Amino acid sequence: MTILARTERPRPVSPDSYKSIVTVEPPPPLLKRIASYRSLIICLVAVLVLDQGSKAWIRHHLPFPTYGGPNTIQVIPGFFDIVHVGNTGAAWSMLSGHSGLLAAVAALTLAAIYTWRKALSLKTPLVQVSFGLMCGGIAGNLIDRVLFGYVVDFLDFHFGTFIYPTFNFADSGICIGVALYLWHSLKPELTGHR
Repeated sequence: MTILARTERPRPVSPDSYKSIVTVEPPPPLLKRIASYRSLIICLVAVLVLDQGSKAWIRHHLPFPTYGGPNTIQVIPGFFDIVHVGNTGAAWSMLSGHSGLLAAVAALTLAAIYTWRKALSLKTPLVQVSFGLMCGGIAGNLIDRVLFGYVVDFLDFHFGTFIYPTFNFADSGICIGVALYLWHSLKPELTGHR
C-alpha cells in the first residue's frame, strides 16, 4: 500500500514582504557625494591654484633658466633665492630626462587614489586633507610636464655650503600631505593606543 504525502501549494509572496528582509537605499545624489569629500577638494584646489599661479608669475617675470646671476631674486641673501629652473626628473632630479614617464606615473597615481578612495579612508577629515595636498601637488606638476616637458621649480634654499634642491609649491603639498598621512597611519603606534 502506497501512502502519498500531502503537499501544500506554496503561497504567493507579495513584493512588499521582501522589503522587511532587504532594504536597498538609492545612492546619494552626486552633489552630496562630492560634498562628502569637501576637505580633499578644498586642499586640492588651494594647492593647485597656489602652485600654478606662482609658476605663471615666475615664467612671466624671470627668464628661463635663471640660477644665480643678475636675474635671481635674493629674498634672504645667502639663504633663500627665487630662481627659474626646469626639472625633467622627480625629486632631487632622479630619473632626469624621463618627464613623459613621470607624467604617466602621476596620472596613474591620481587614478589609483580615485579608484581606491574607500580603501584609503578618504571619509576621515585628516586623510582628506593629506590626500588633497598630495593630489593638488601631483596635479600641479603633471600640468607642467604636459605643457612644458619639465616641472617649473623656483624656491632655492642654501644652508651654508649645502644647497637644498630647488622646489615649488606642488612639491611642498606632496611632502606635507605624505607626512600627514604617515602621522595619521602611525598615530596609534606612536601614542601606544589602539
